[in-house]
Amino acid sequence: MKRQSRASQLRGIRQHFYRQVVDTQDDQPLRVLAYSLVPSPRARPDEDWGTLQAEADQLGYAIAARLHDVAVPVTTTYFPASSASQGVYTPPWDRPGWREAERQLRAGLADGVLVLDRHNISSDDDEYHAVIKRLGEHCRAFLHLVISEEPVAPT
Repeated sequence: MKRQSRASQLRGIRQHFYRQVVDTQDDQPLRVLAYSLVPSPRARPDEDWGTLQAEADQLGYAIAARLHDVAVPVTTTYFPASSASQGVYTPPWDRPGWREAERQLRAGLADGVLVLDRHNISSDDDEYHAVIKRLGEHCRAFLHLVISEEPVAPT
C-alpha cells in the first residue's frame, strides 16, 4: 500500500510540473527531448525511439532531440570484501546524455523530457523524486512517461 501511495505522490508531482509548463505555453506544440537508457553499449535505442515518437505524435508533442545513455550494469552477486563484486550505478545527473538534456532544457530548447518509463531515470523513489523536482524547479520543464509510475487498475 505504501509503495502505491508513493507512486501516486510521484505521479502527482510530475503532473504538477507538466501543468506549470502548459499554463505558460502559447498555442505551439510542446517540445520534448526523447530520452532512452539502453542496457549495454551494443544496444541501440531504436525501438524506444519508435515508441517515444508514437507517444509524441499521439499527444501533439514535437521531438526536439533524441538523447540516450548506456546503463551501467549492477552486479547481482555480492561476495563480502570483494571489490570485483561491487555494483556500479550512475545517477541520471552524472550521465552524459541526461546532462545534455538538462542543458538543452535550461537553454529553452525544449519544454520537457519524454521517456518510456521511470526506470530510464531511476528506480530509486528518492532519486526519481529529486529528478522530477530538478526538472520542474531548475529547468522549468516536465517529465512525461509513456508508462506511468502507477499501474492503472483493471475496470
